[in-house]
Amino acid sequence: MADIDNKDQAEMDPADMEDVEDVEEEETGEDENSKARQLTVQMMQNPQILAALQERLDGLNGSPSGYMESLPKVVKRRVNALKNLQVKCAHIEAKFYEEVHELERKYAALYQPLFDKRSEIVTAAYEPTDEECEWKTDEEEELTDEMKEKAKLEEEKKDEEKENPKGIPEFWLTVFKNVDLLSDMLQEHDEPVLKHLQDIKVKFSDPGQPMSFTLEFLFEPNEFFTNTVLSKTYKMRSEPDESDPFSFDGPEIMSCAGCTIDWTKGKNVTLKTIKKKQKHKGRGTVRTVTKTVPNDSFFNFFSPPEVPENGELDEDSEAILAADFEIGHFIRERIVPRAVLYFTGEAIEDDDDDYDEEGEEADDEEGEEEADEENDPDYDPKKDATPPAECRQQ
Repeated sequence: MADIDNKDQAEMDPADMEDVEDVEEEETGEDENSKARQLTVQMMQNPQILAALQERLDGLNGSPSGYMESLPKVVKRRVNALKNLQVKCAHIEAKFYEEVHELERKYAALYQPLFDKRSEIVTAAYEPTDEECEWKTDEEEELTDEMKEKAKLEEEKKDEEKENPKGIPEFWLTVFKNVDLLSDMLQEHDEPVLKHLQDIKVKFSDPGQPMSFTLEFLFEPNEFFTNTVLSKTYKMRSEPDESDPFSFDGPEIMSCAGCTIDWTKGKNVTLKTIKKKQKHKGRGTVRTVTKTVPNDSFFNFFSPPEVPENGELDEDSEAILAADFEIGHFIRERIVPRAVLYFTGEAIEDDDDDYDEEGEEADDEEGEEEADEENDPDYDPKKDATPPAECRQQ
């Protein structure tokens, strides 16, 4: 057999031999590309390499590129002219957002009668008519008239068995509990207080005044505090920072101010009483000391950290204010205008759909990586296996 193979090889045309060598070279090139891809994936999965890369990128942030440094002086001069034009664009954009704020204020007045009627229905101040309560769901459209009548009778029977509640009980508390951003702030001891929340309103600054908005939380008389309204005002700025005009990206919240809550004695959910035992060093006697300390609560929302005149804050205060600004903006932009959809959960489903799409894309990428590993002849699953947590070396 060896002689036959040698003979066949000898009889092959030299051009055919060149083709064979080319194929081998191409196959070798593909193997090298495959190994390079694997190496890249492994590197990107290494947290130390990623941290070093991020540190390098942070160092480059804001620094001129090598290309810019290589440009002739006359070209750099023209680029500076473009930057000056960009600054002027930022100032025009700031004026645009100021006019948007005026439009928001104008249309807020048009929305408010609808929001007031919503509040009247929630608090049982107004009972909507049958016509106002008509709402066809997708399921109802598919039902026959006979099935609709049967469903109506069953609903009426259920209503007779239940107590007749007024308005829509715990409307705003349910909204808060349905939204992750707000439910994370809620504590169990907050819920009895928030059951008395009747409405949330957004009020914009008057024309000609500095840009701001105020959130007003309206409460019915309750045993916890004497306030009927708790407010939170956010001051905004819509102008480029002179030291960094290119960072301008629309209005930003600069500071916020809460209000004083007049708590009924013994009902302040933002404080808790703890008892600590102290032992006397000399006599060895033990005494119990009672202390009042801050307590986690949604109502801390109305006591944000104060921003000093120099604008410098410690890391904890910065983190609290950043979260505070996000929550205030979310309540203004999403919760107040679409409260009923957060009450029913429909708005939450819409938000989740956006995240699901990203998740599917991520799953597809993972699937591609797994397929690459399976097709790789050098891939060894034993080497890639991650040991259980209890087996890893500390």
